[in-house]
Amino acid sequence: MTDSTANPGTAAPQPAPLVLQPLQLGQPFTWLARGARDLAAAPGVGLFYGLCFWGMALLLGWVFRARPEYTMSLASGCLLVGPFLAMGLYETSRRREAGLPPSLGESLTCWDRHVSSMAMLVLALIVLELLWGRASLVVFAVFFNTGMPSTTGVVQAVFNPHNWQFVLAYAAVGGLFAGLVFCFTVVAIPLILDRDTDAFTAALTSMRVVLDNPATLLLWGALITLLVGLSLLAWGAGLLLVGPLLGHATWHAYRSALAPAPAACT
Repeated sequence: MTDSTANPGTAAPQPAPLVLQPLQLGQPFTWLARGARDLAAAPGVGLFYGLCFWGMALLLGWVFRARPEYTMSLASGCLLVGPFLAMGLYETSRRREAGLPPSLGESLTCWDRHVSSMAMLVLALIVLELLWGRASLVVFAVFFNTGMPSTTGVVQAVFNPHNWQFVLAYAAVGGLFAGLVFCFTVVAIPLILDRDTDAFTAALTSMRVVLDNPATLLLWGALITLLVGLSLLAWGAGLLLVGPLLGHATWHAYRSALAPAPAACT
């Protein structure tokens, strides 16, 4: 019988340590500029994913008109699906960085090499999404105890100064869960794509990036919110550009936040 520990050369290689880098306050604007260059270099890929994001926005608008009480639930679902759609954009930026040509096919299948990690992260975000949806329904139930309002009722409630408590509670609930999703995913999915880390390590690293650079990541979150909000003004058509732009920019945010993995020794 041979001793498997006798030959240390057979041991599995240890993953490279994840080294965080400090971020400067103005770097989010650099990420957007680099993302714009990636988008210009692969406009076809960007258009495909932009159409996907626009379709999500149109669906969200339809739900708001038909069943407004479920708007926040669907919005949380969009925040869940969006980062995974953006994974194809991260792959496109990664390929361009490596000197490879952009490929829609590669961007659509890049997740299949990281199924287990992605599945665990999806599960965690689904739990957050369900809690977010339930909390938003509770807010509606508390402030509209005579029944769920129609679309007109929601608009009147939002713009009625007498309902400031409802607006404040609704915004607080949405902001809390959106902030959690942002903290857990700001670099998690690019990290899984780039280094094939497990979901727990990726989410924890993402949270560490936020805690170590709160001002920069707060600005980054504000820019994302502003750009997405502006893109929704014209029936969401702005997402054709803003969606892929933010996807590419997020890859560069990840590259800035973590030091590159050391080259493997030969």
